[in-house]
Amino acid sequence: MTSHVVVEADGGSRGNPGPAGYGAVVKDSDGQVLAERKESLGVVTNNVAEYNGLIAGLAAAAEVGASTVDVRMDSKLVVEQMSGRWKIKHPDMQPLAERAKELAGGFSRVKYEWIPRAQNSHADRLANEAMDAATGKPAAGRPGAATAGRASRVARQTVVRGPATAEREPRAAADPPKLPTRKPDRAAVPWTGAQGTPTRLLLLRHGQTEMSALRRYSGRGDVPLTEVGRTQAAAAAKRLAAMEGLVVDGEAVPIISSPLTRTKQTAQAVADALGGRVETHPGLIETDFGEWEGLTFAEAADRDPGLHRSWLGDSAVAPPGGESFEVVHRRVRKARDELIAEHGGRTLVLVSHVTPIKTLLRMGLDAGPQLLFRLHLDLASLSIVEFYPDGNASVRLVNDTSHLA
Repeated sequence: MTSHVVVEADGGSRGNPGPAGYGAVVKDSDGQVLAERKESLGVVTNNVAEYNGLIAGLAAAAEVGASTVDVRMDSKLVVEQMSGRWKIKHPDMQPLAERAKELAGGFSRVKYEWIPRAQNSHADRLANEAMDAATGKPAAGRPGAATAGRASRVARQTVVRGPATAEREPRAAADPPKLPTRKPDRAAVPWTGAQGTPTRLLLLRHGQTEMSALRRYSGRGDVPLTEVGRTQAAAAAKRLAAMEGLVVDGEAVPIISSPLTRTKQTAQAVADALGGRVETHPGLIETDFGEWEGLTFAEAADRDPGLHRSWLGDSAVAPPGGESFEVVHRRVRKARDELIAEHGGRTLVLVSHVTPIKTLLRMGLDAGPQLLFRLHLDLASLSIVEFYPDGNASVRLVNDTSHLA
């Protein structure tokens, strides 16, 4: 019997929701492995998988006779909710949290700690092996002996120790660079000359769609995310969930999306990770490419060579039957002003498309329209711009995709 143990747990979903699994490991104070668990869960979300990993880890800790437990996870959502600092609003999370609390009540003390994913590699490996099983992939392994001793008491699966699976779907980066964060009442940095508390916009581009994968103009066409796109959205959501200041007094910051499906799906992944809800704003919708919708760059240039050349050099020129970038600029500026009027001085997560995000960055930089043609934004990339009440602005991050590595 071991009085004190450490539980490391993780879970994931390839698609969010998609084929999912969890992993959990119980260690003694010296780091010796006492028990391991992993299980495929079918098609569920990341958060459901993470909670199942926690439940399995606590159950395993009870089986080895622990009286005090330190739980370490790289899910900010689960750690904050189980610590009582964040509210549990999602109906899928509530019964899982209750089960975890019931198990935790059997110990004299349970402490929850968030750790970077790099420090949760053991549970992460087990979760990926479970997800490989859920998607029908053979897990990569090597000859070895089964975990001995008390680990054999673990229900479900007692695993063979081995390396991480060789073929894995994209997940969040091991330890992405820490983004600049702020408390809700942070004042301007003195040397900038800006005055007042800025409205901070976290600008997230949607994940991959079939149209983006084929590099076709994709404006008002309402296409959903691909499986890769759902995985990208889940990775971005997990990164945002680890940032400070996105849940204040138990409430997630506003999460506002373009009304198109691909952005709403990406925004919902963020809402699930933060425990918030998605609102939509029509001003964040992508450019209307008119008759070029669905064409590649080359196809549009061949179809309307003179107009296409003019469009590339003049933001006032519109595609046939579509919308010019100047019209988009006015629309996005109006949306920005409305959001600041409603949420001034707060942090907002805006999930949108290439042109609206570039337009907001252009406003932040006080740059001309040529920025639209010279700035590249990847799928599921994160950018940050702050707008101050005195008219100043600060661009703090552009096209960061470290969470997709």
